[in-house]
Amino acid sequence: MHLFDREPLFRHLETLGADGWVQTLRQKCEQAFHPEIHGMMDNWMAAWNQLPASETAEVVTTGDAVTVRPVTARPVAVHSVTAGEDCAGSTTEGGGAAVFSSDQASRLRQTLIQFHPWRKGPFCFFDQLIDTEWRSELKWNRIQPHVNLHGHTVLDVGCGNGYYGWRMLQAGATWVCGLDPFLLYVMQYEAIRKYASSSQHNYVLPVGDDVLVRDLRVFDTVFSMGVLYHRTSPVDHLQTLWHALKPGGQLVLETLVVDGPEDRVLLPAKRYAKMRNVWFIQAADGLQVWLQRCGFIDIKILDVSATSMQE
Repeated sequence: MHLFDREPLFRHLETLGADGWVQTLRQKCEQAFHPEIHGMMDNWMAAWNQLPASETAEVVTTGDAVTVRPVTARPVAVHSVTAGEDCAGSTTEGGGAAVFSSDQASRLRQTLIQFHPWRKGPFCFFDQLIDTEWRSELKWNRIQPHVNLHGHTVLDVGCGNGYYGWRMLQAGATWVCGLDPFLLYVMQYEAIRKYASSSQHNYVLPVGDDVLVRDLRVFDTVFSMGVLYHRTSPVDHLQTLWHALKPGGQLVLETLVVDGPEDRVLLPAKRYAKMRNVWFIQAADGLQVWLQRCGFIDIKILDVSATSMQE
C-alpha cells in the first residue's frame, strides 16, 4: 500500500459523477502534504518507513479494536481492551505467541509513539495495544445497530484517524471517504492503512468539510460525529451535508445537546468541557427543527447518552 495513494477513491467518485470535485480534491491533497506545510512531516514519514514490512500483515476489524496482524495469525476477536494490556492479553479467541521479540516490540512501540497522541480507537498493532484517549467503540456500538450501510459509499466528516471508517467497512460499506485537516490524524491512518488490502476502501483525505460543494449528490450515507458544535454556522454545516447526499440518502448526526425546550441554545462564553472552539449546543428537539429547515425528512433520535469517564 503506497503512502498517500487516494487514486482508487478518486476514480470511484468520478464514476459517480463528481469529476469536478475530484479535481479539487487532488489539488488540495497535494498541497496538504507539501513538506513545508507541517514541521513534523519528515519525522512522521521516517516513522512510517520504520514500521514493519507490510507484505505479510493485514487489517482486520472482527471486534472492537481495528487490528494489524500477521496474515498467518489465528483468528482474533478483540472485544474489550484495557490500557496497558498487549493485544494477545485482550482477546477472547485465538491469541498465541507474541509476534515480535521484546527488542522488536520495544522498537515498534517507540515508532508508534511518534504518532502520539492517538485520539480515536482502540487499535491493536501486532502485539501492541495503542492506548487511545477515546474508547470510540462505545459510540459506534450505540449507532451501528440503527444504520444500514450495506453497499454504501460513505462520507465521514471530521473522521480523525479513520477508526470509524474501518468499522463502517465491517458494517457493510463498500467505500468510505473521510475528511480531516489535522495531518497527525491522517498519518495515524496511514500507519494502519499500510497493511490494508486493495479491497479495503477506507480513505482519509487531509481536508476539512469546507471542500464540500453544493449539489454534490454522491454519497449514500454521511456521518458528522462531534463536528456540529465546533461550527460557527451549524445550519450551513447541515445544509452542506444535505447537498453531499444522494436523493434518499441518510445523515447520521452525533453531537452535544442540552436539556430544555426546542428554542434553547447554549453559547459558551469560553471553553466548554475544557474544549476550545465550541459554539452552539442545541436542545435535541430544536436540532430536529434545524434539520427539517435544511430539507431532511424522517428524522429520528436514535440515542441520547451522557459521556462517561469510561468512554
